[in-house]
Amino acid sequence: IIIVTSPQELVSMIVEKAVNMAKMMNIPVLALVENMSYFECPDCHSKHAIFGESNADKTAKKFGIDTMAKLPINPKLAAACDGGLIELFEGDWLDGVFKKLEELKK
Repeated sequence: IIIVTSPQELVSMIVEKAVNMAKMMNIPVLALVENMSYFECPDCHSKHAIFGESNADKTAKKFGIDTMAKLPINPKLAAACDGGLIELFEGDWLDGVFKKLEELKK
């Protein structure tokens, strides 16, 4: 499974429980994907951690798994998802996910 998380501290605790449960059930956890990781200003391109600093890498390292992607808060991305047009949205945030999935297929 791929576990989706967000930067909030409470979510890290829930993710840890989910990873432990998956391990108890002998279900491999492939990686973490962090949603709402940051907001990038469209004008100056500075990144702002709206929900606090990321805990994904720390949590992933604790369990020996990878952080595949950190997805930004992006109104255009949300609109594409809502409109069923996510495949038309251009962004490189999921490149790590696709690369990891290709590696796992081999």
